[in-house]
Amino acid sequence: MFTDSHCHLNFPELVTNLPAILQAMSQARVTRALCICTTLEEFDGVHQLALQHDNLWATAGVHPDNEGVREPVLADLLTLGGLPRVVGIGETGLDYYRLNGRSVADMAWQRERFRVHIRAARQLGKPLVIHTRSASEDTLNVLREEGEDGSTGSAGGVFHCFTEDWSVAKAALDLGFYISFSGILTFKSAQILRDVAVQVPMDRLLIETDSPYLAPVPYRGKTNNPSYVPLVAQKLAELRGVAVEEIASVTGRNFERLFAGVISA
Repeated sequence: MFTDSHCHLNFPELVTNLPAILQAMSQARVTRALCICTTLEEFDGVHQLALQHDNLWATAGVHPDNEGVREPVLADLLTLGGLPRVVGIGETGLDYYRLNGRSVADMAWQRERFRVHIRAARQLGKPLVIHTRSASEDTLNVLREEGEDGSTGSAGGVFHCFTEDWSVAKAALDLGFYISFSGILTFKSAQILRDVAVQVPMDRLLIETDSPYLAPVPYRGKTNNPSYVPLVAQKLAELRGVAVEEIASVTGRNFERLFAGVISA
């Protein structure tokens, strides 16, 4: 019924408790989850989860904020992205939140890494999983420069764990991207985000946990896991004045349409 479009089940906080988490997902009617890769070094672990469990899928990519890791080249992403049950490229994008004394100009390496991911996604015909933090203008500009405008040949994808205002959401939607909401939607401080959530067209909505991070209320501050994604759906349903079953159905169909290698639940 529910689909978690972004989680990190390979992270130590979750993988050591995987059987219990999978059982909790089943009990919560969370039928599918997408396991997101953040370094090339961890790809094998992410991929094995997807190969071993028929309700899990994987992506291939290197998170923009990861330094001191193997730098992806186009050939890497094309090879990994073409493997069975790998349905997207990322998590990729830009993150200027921790500049640590550097300027935006100094982050050219992030922008080049992002471009490599976009080119791989376009060649593979698979969607991008976009992370953007304190960098929305550059994120959108790089996508446009690389031809991501929603036209034929675009990879498209999703702006995951969306935290920006409506102007950024509108720009992403205009480029053909989906918008995914996480447990942040339930936080008291997130009214601007809730305002965005009621404006995104239903056929562009996704839900996620980004677990083990950002557990929704009433579990805020605890370790998150995919069995909590129904709480995101409930908040979205409340905001939009529809039944939670409708949110589950719509976001599930959107997930299948975006990640074309995923079978119906």
